[in-house]
Amino acid sequence: MAIYSVHPREKNVKFEIRNRFIKEVALSGEARNLKAFLCEKVKSRLDLSGVDLPRAMLAGADFSKVDLSASNLAGANLTKADLRGADFAGSNLTKAILIGANLEKADLSEANLTGADLTMARLNGALLAKADFYWTILVGADLRHADLSQTNLAKANLTLADLTEADLFWVDLGGANLTMCKLTGAVLTMGNFAKAQLMGADLSRAVLAAVDLRGADLTDANLTGADLTEANLRGANLSGTILDGAILPKPAR
Repeated sequence: MAIYSVHPREKNVKFEIRNRFIKEVALSGEARNLKAFLCEKVKSRLDLSGVDLPRAMLAGADFSKVDLSASNLAGANLTKADLRGADFAGSNLTKAILIGANLEKADLSEANLTGADLTMARLNGALLAKADFYWTILVGADLRHADLSQTNLAKANLTLADLTEADLFWVDLGGANLTMCKLTGAVLTMGNFAKAQLMGADLSRAVLAAVDLRGADLTDANLTGADLTEANLRGANLSGTILDGAILPKPAR
């Protein structure tokens, strides 16, 4: 039986034609037409991986379960967009506006979201491993059960965010704002929380083994039943911190 395949050159030509047409629509200034065009193509199952749409106006668009991997959406407006189950792996979303967007179970692994605004976004169950969230706004975001392993969240604002039972293994949250954040049952093993703001945060039953908390502010934080084995608490502010039943690191000899 003969096996037919698309020649790489032909595939690249089709890719360029598709991208050029989409970009022409985007540059026309007809934001509504662009959104309608893309949503129509989504329905026809067009592969949108690698699409180049910086600063595109796509607020409220429905891209659920669409492949947008390795795409350039820097500065794009995706406010309240339906992105459930979408694939953004390796995409550029720097300074993108994703306020109130639904990214439930989306794949953002190794994506760049530096400076993006995800205020009140839904990311529960999302795959965010090795993504870059430096200086990103995640105020009130829903990150329950999300995979944030080896993710860069340094200087990010996660005030009032919900990270219940999230996987934050080896995460970098240095200097991040986690005020009143919910981290109940989260795995934070070997994470960097140096100089992080954790005032009033709920870390009950969280695993904080070998975590760097040097200079962190844990004022009024709840660490009931938390595991702090080999954690570094040098210079941390534990004023009013609840440590009932917590496993504390052994004093340095």
